[in-house]
Amino acid sequence: MTAVLKGAASILVHTPDLVPLGSKPTREIPRFEGLGGECLAHLRSYRGAVAYPPNQVFIGNIRPDELAEMKQPWWRNLIADASREGPYGEIMPQDEFYGLLKAADAFDLVWLEEDFRSQIATKLHLHPLLGDLKGLEGRRTIAEIKEKLTRKEALPLNLDGDLVGCVCGAHEEDDALRAEAILEGLVTKASAFLALRHLLGKISHTNPTDIDYLFSFSEEAVGDRYQRGGGNLVRATAQMAGCLNASGVDVKGFCCGASHSLVSAAALIEAGIFEQVALVGGGSLAKLGMNFQPHIEKGMPILEDVLGAMAILVSRDDGKSPLIRTDAIGMHRICAASSAQEIYKEVVVKPLTKLKKKIMDIDRYAVELHNPEITIPARRGNPPLINYRALGALASLRGEIAREGIDDFVKRHGMPGFSPTQGHIPEAIPFMGHARDMIMAREIENVMFIAKGSVFLARMTNLSDAVSFILERNPQS
Repeated sequence: MTAVLKGAASILVHTPDLVPLGSKPTREIPRFEGLGGECLAHLRSYRGAVAYPPNQVFIGNIRPDELAEMKQPWWRNLIADASREGPYGEIMPQDEFYGLLKAADAFDLVWLEEDFRSQIATKLHLHPLLGDLKGLEGRRTIAEIKEKLTRKEALPLNLDGDLVGCVCGAHEEDDALRAEAILEGLVTKASAFLALRHLLGKISHTNPTDIDYLFSFSEEAVGDRYQRGGGNLVRATAQMAGCLNASGVDVKGFCCGASHSLVSAAALIEAGIFEQVALVGGGSLAKLGMNFQPHIEKGMPILEDVLGAMAILVSRDDGKSPLIRTDAIGMHRICAASSAQEIYKEVVVKPLTKLKKKIMDIDRYAVELHNPEITIPARRGNPPLINYRALGALASLRGEIAREGIDDFVKRHGMPGFSPTQGHIPEAIPFMGHARDMIMAREIENVMFIAKGSVFLARMTNLSDAVSFILERNPQS
């Protein structure tokens, strides 16, 4: 039995008023007088976020190759007629997302001002995928919300600087249930739900009750003070999305979580245990505004003002969708060295050798797809370019190309980064929808996805991690 990639959804949510609640702004703004005002002054409008070329690649309206040909900086050269909707998802505005937060809240912890709540409920019920959305009831006044904030028992929800609601803490003595943690969890749940709705309702046309199992590869951990990362966030997301016949579990692996989840899903399919497994990854509140200071210093808009979320469907072979080559999974073994060259030997050379293929036999490589306009101003370089040049150098060392052919390798087998810095989201998988479409259109035959994770960030080990897998055209298609 063979596992295939049946569909992939990618959504963004524009949340400028949540940027000051990101981890870095929360720490830095109180330290520098006037920084909060500068932060607000450099936030983009919703139309600016929709028209930003990398965001249009993320939701599938343009291909990464088209982005490579567009004039830079992209933030100065916006797409005039850009659409909110794309073949893989949408870019949702902040006001509607606040409504999703309310719908995702099972314990009356999200308070929205009554008039605002009523308006947003109407908007969401007109959404083509959200007409059945529940949990939007409740009556709260601005006075009640302000009182909660005055007692420091909640975090504000602002819209263009105006207070429209708050998110309350769930327990006054439990740091794992403070308002900040509750908001982080709800942001992840609500954005993952939206991606899952797009995957099932618009892309794969799959009844939610036909999903057997789900994995969450979101980075956020939910729990209480006794088991702070206990989970299970994916069950909460699945319940909200109507996947009532399924079960599931959260998979944690820093930036490798999505790839570990996909490999596990494919194995469950091929073992005959399940027929359809969905993977979801919600957005990261902590990552909002992570590089806001360098962006302000460069006179740029703060580009880390969007939450990214993805959903992926793995199923039994349908005779047309790309195959997942479970016979050639790459993994960075614990005993292996941690240099870039050694990692690539583990996750690129070894699995290709199993298939009797060379590096040049893979049409496209998806690596760390961080948007360089976010990372370069912060002196973090251009991660995709660095990785593609390393792959090209490895091909040269193996005698597959001449050294002067590395730049051509990068152009032919790589792509520019287009993903927001959302931790797990930029790691190769934003190309999933593009890869599936390009393979099925016979533009390419195969793609290798390579994820690398910084396990050492938890201060439990000095190890890193890496995983790879190959998508390939279905021979029956």
